[in-house]
Amino acid sequence: MHQSNQAPLAHWRAGHGPIAHSAETAARVDALFGTLVDTGRLADRDTGYALLAAADRLACAAMNVVAHMTYARRIDLEGRALEADDFKPVPEGHTGGALNMVPAFVGYLLANALSGHTRSWLMGQGHCAAAIEATNALTGDVSPAQAGRYDRSADGLARLITDFYSYAIGADGRPAVPLGSHAGPNTAGAISEGGYLGFAGLQYVHMPLPGERLVAFLSDGAFEEQRGSDWTPRWWRAEDCGFAVPVMILNGRRIEQRTQIGQAGGAGWLAEDVRNNGFAPLIVDGRDPAAIAWGILTADAMLEAFAADPAHRYPAALPYVIAETDKGFGFPGAGTNAAHNLPLGGNPHRDAAVRAVFNEGAQALFVPPAELDDALHTLANHDSQQRVRESLHPLAHRHPEAPVLPEPAWETAQAHGCAMHALDAWFITLVDANPDLRVRVGNPDELASNQMGDTLLRLKHRVNVPEAGVAESLHGAVITALNEEAVAAAATGNKGGLNLIVSYEAFAVKMLGMLRQEIIFARRQKELGQVPGWLSVPLVVTSHTWENAKNEQSHQDPTIGEALLGEMSDTSRVLFPVDGNTAVTALRAVYGGRGEIACLVISKRELPNRFDAAGAQALMAKGAGHVAGDPATAAVQFVAIGAYQLEEAMQAHQHLARAGHASCVTAIIEPGRLRIPRDAIEAAFVLDDAALTALFPPGLPRVLISHTRPEPMLGVLRRLDDGPAKTRALGYISRGGTFAVPGMLFANRCTWAHAVDAAAAVAGWSRDAVLDADARRALDGTGTPADLMVPVAGT
Repeated sequence: MHQSNQAPLAHWRAGHGPIAHSAETAARVDALFGTLVDTGRLADRDTGYALLAAADRLACAAMNVVAHMTYARRIDLEGRALEADDFKPVPEGHTGGALNMVPAFVGYLLANALSGHTRSWLMGQGHCAAAIEATNALTGDVSPAQAGRYDRSADGLARLITDFYSYAIGADGRPAVPLGSHAGPNTAGAISEGGYLGFAGLQYVHMPLPGERLVAFLSDGAFEEQRGSDWTPRWWRAEDCGFAVPVMILNGRRIEQRTQIGQAGGAGWLAEDVRNNGFAPLIVDGRDPAAIAWGILTADAMLEAFAADPAHRYPAALPYVIAETDKGFGFPGAGTNAAHNLPLGGNPHRDAAVRAVFNEGAQALFVPPAELDDALHTLANHDSQQRVRESLHPLAHRHPEAPVLPEPAWETAQAHGCAMHALDAWFITLVDANPDLRVRVGNPDELASNQMGDTLLRLKHRVNVPEAGVAESLHGAVITALNEEAVAAAATGNKGGLNLIVSYEAFAVKMLGMLRQEIIFARRQKELGQVPGWLSVPLVVTSHTWENAKNEQSHQDPTIGEALLGEMSDTSRVLFPVDGNTAVTALRAVYGGRGEIACLVISKRELPNRFDAAGAQALMAKGAGHVAGDPATAAVQFVAIGAYQLEEAMQAHQHLARAGHASCVTAIIEPGRLRIPRDAIEAAFVLDDAALTALFPPGLPRVLISHTRPEPMLGVLRRLDDGPAKTRALGYISRGGTFAVPGMLFANRCTWAHAVDAAAAVAGWSRDAVLDADARRALDGTGTPADLMVPVAGT
């Protein structure tokens, strides 16, 4: 080695604080530098080793700040010991994981600085946010909300430290500081809260577009909690995917015990496991930023070589970086269960012995201010490399062009048709009209059975080895696996493209955690004025509760819509189209929005087309619309939410007309538009009082017939409820079995006759005057259900 390289190399090889460099890492880095210098990406080895030494110092300083965020009220920039009053009376923080994330995140920064390319990043373990916040405060790459509040001055770091777990709340009921326990929209560069462990492992491969690069930080505990990430080699294609590199932080511990990986054999066992699932594992020292950077750059090189090989074959052996470390490395208590949260085993505010241990640990991590300034200056080579800061990475600022939304081929009103067929046909025209948008269709199973056969034929299942005569392709856009979370991840991860999820309604409940993660992050962005730019993602749930009567009660579950109606309706939309025209209108409206998750509950059997083109669009504009009768002259109003519910309401309306009673039927397609708003953002989304009153006159007796359970829907529609004497609600009452559709309606007291009976109660009529004896006996459970079971169209 030339003499000019000796000083920088020796400086780095000496390490800093607890960070040391193994002979294996040193050899790997030396070989890497040779390649980087030869290809012109690195000026010389001196420059490289200077960057590595700078990363050591940034990592130590950031780990020190993380420890102070948990325990202290301030940090002494000269390294002096803290006194009792300098500590928080009640410490809190996911300290061990955050300490482990620091070398990993700094290694990511180092990889960018060495290669001249700003990669995107994703952190699955969102509770380790302190690592990102501490590092960002030191580098100065903070979010707009944090700018001027957090920096590497004594005051700036003290604000960061005291804000952490301060539980500060504003008068508006929102957090009063731009810092939370998990990653959030105020975390510069964050794209996910990461509070739902395991979902990042499912999403990351679907995130980068061609030409983009991503580093996904994963946790070994989450690996055991949520399976499906081992399918990544089934989905990655060099032709339509960017480079996605997972970095598994393997610390071997969950909260209270070792992980199964740790018990079974650690990094070696995990390497063999992922190798068996199509990955090429790279085991690195997770305590060393240089080792992490080597893993990232080596993984990138592997993907580059595969993509450049014209003879490449799938599945690709995708790189998988395993960063082996100890839980809480760098601070006392490392490697113990206590490291997860409060590693010291005591409170330094009250206990002098524990305080001494803290100060000793902090001193080991201390970096003199001038040395830290030099390190940060060395790493801040963004301008010279003409690249953006890490907070501006592509995935953090998704905003594809607005899609072309073709005019639908409208169905003929009053004719019978399948709403899913209409949706299927329009979706294909949408895909064809937007060739620049990468398409992902998340499909647990049975896309053709769910009446989207044309979509399947056009886009095809993505597989490594297509089967002859089957709608499969190496480059298919339909991501199919019997794992609801894994296929939903394809759509929620593909934020630079056009997405659709199709599922049985009952089993879409398994997607709820993933969808909620997206909803709450996007909604928080809206609250902060950071309107998310990705195209809204529809979840179509079909083969639903009522038409899945034949398949036992496990297949009869409206929970997904009910749960999503609990979220803020401007971001978590739930729609109940009643025919082909309303289904296509609803889907078209969803794709016209941004940053929303929309659940569309759609029937796959043939039913009457109740709305023409103009009517469907008017229904969508207000969230509700009249179907039959006039509220001005009606004695009772049937309010239908769902296609089968509308048919029962229409039969009830016609029955009353024959009996000489005037009624009207109103369909609600989007209940969230009619709710009592819970904040200003939702208030701008819901219908105002005048428009609501025009649709639902106050005092008019009303019978709701809901696709969902009646109680949650009645709560959402509180503005329509004039009390038990004037309003009744029917819906799914958790009764099911192997039935026909009319039997399912009867079992849940949702037939036309039950609606008429409820109407008589709220209108003050005698039930004897509107229902014959056979119907009354059937309603009372003493007659024959068949007397009420008018066949539903398409059943």
